[in-house]
Amino acid sequence: MTQNDIVQKLWNLCDVLRDDGINYSDYVTELVLLLFIKMEHENTASGLLSGHRLPDHARWTTLSALSGVNLLNHYRETLLKLSRSDDPLIAAIYADAQTRLTEARHLEQVIRSLDAIDWFSAAKDGLGDLYEGLLEKNASETKSGAGQYFTPRPLIDSIVALIQPQPGETIQDPAAGTAGFLIAADAFIRQHTDDLYDLSEAQRRFQRNRAFMGMELVSGTRRLALMNCLLHGMEGDDEGVVHLGNTLGSAGSTLPRSDIILSNPPFGTAKGGGGPTRDDLTYATSNKQLAFLQHIVRHLKDEGRAAVVLPDNVLFEAGVGADVRRDLMDKCRLHTILRLPTGIFYAQGVKTNVLFFQKISQAATGSTDEVWIYDLRANAPKFGKRTPLTRAHFADFETAFGEDCNGMSQRTDQGETGRWRCFTRDDIRARADSLDISWLKDDSAEDAADLPEPAVLAREIAEELNGALEELEGLLGELAE
Repeated sequence: MTQNDIVQKLWNLCDVLRDDGINYSDYVTELVLLLFIKMEHENTASGLLSGHRLPDHARWTTLSALSGVNLLNHYRETLLKLSRSDDPLIAAIYADAQTRLTEARHLEQVIRSLDAIDWFSAAKDGLGDLYEGLLEKNASETKSGAGQYFTPRPLIDSIVALIQPQPGETIQDPAAGTAGFLIAADAFIRQHTDDLYDLSEAQRRFQRNRAFMGMELVSGTRRLALMNCLLHGMEGDDEGVVHLGNTLGSAGSTLPRSDIILSNPPFGTAKGGGGPTRDDLTYATSNKQLAFLQHIVRHLKDEGRAAVVLPDNVLFEAGVGADVRRDLMDKCRLHTILRLPTGIFYAQGVKTNVLFFQKISQAATGSTDEVWIYDLRANAPKFGKRTPLTRAHFADFETAFGEDCNGMSQRTDQGETGRWRCFTRDDIRARADSLDISWLKDDSAEDAADLPEPAVLAREIAEELNGALEELEGLLGELAE
């Protein structure tokens, strides 16, 4: 049984829960409350964990031995006790957790279904990866609405491979979501250190407890992130790897300066007084992405590197947007921009980019001499279920980027017909500091240059409407006769 088969089986349990009034948006949270207990049991049985993290009353063997009302009542009591656990990480994972199941037979059916899964096959690929597969499945289902916090794993893996995180470096995601960036960075380090066995015990402790730090605003999403990290062997401090808080509020200013920052901040402009309240950001703005970008620059260590997913408006917005871009190019060497295809996450029409940069210093000026742009958007496939995004789609970009994580590899401009081009700081300055630069004709999109001028278009529409009105008046006249 493949991991995808197991993920599909887990997802099919939603049919059971829907009979108890659980909708798609609550489904994964409801399932993972149980799934985490099951995975903790499997990880301990397989030797991946040295001992049980959960107390006796909350272990899988205890739950699976019960049935009927006794099971439902015990499970409700278990969730309450876990939320008050002396283990701060377990207490954080189960904070305010409660089941919405009202039928004992449905809870029993889910437990029996989880017991019937081939967990030996699942463990071979890693239970953490299985859990993340479930999160990805949830994000891909439009009914669940979860795509807002899930960045496609092929994109994350490509970014992490180019940033090349190293043991001993601190890695931060100020908009952690379900911790995809942090987990991929940990996986990259494990892959290059024989699953940390090449490191000393002190170095391994650092990787498990201090290397990674995230912040997430939504408590339910943070719960998923904490479970995800723990199942991947990442424990963090007493509050876990991902802390609960608003990065654009006072909590964000307490985040440490880091060697690496990887992030996909939430899109949109805060409304109703919910904007950034930080007093340490240079440029006041209600645009969340511009505020996050300022946070990332401020919280990078000197010589630190970052990759951040941002929408097109950050590249061309005037006023504060231009100020933030100039500040970025002064304090950091913005060396690479990847123009992403539309529709790979969020709404289909949202256009996004990945900005790669290295911090020089908070007081530096003129740090960016040139910016390399790779256009993966023009003439790209229409990604979706029929054409899923894969790591292979980033292969040519990764080759062009080169092997140096700071973008210092020898690079070759492919000219106006290629996807990879270099623009000097003077080129960008001549564009009023806009970084929204494209040069390839997108054959899959309507060419705006071929459209008539707005005044001509308006006149043509008016003439068509007048003609239609005249025809209508003629028909009405005939009916009147």
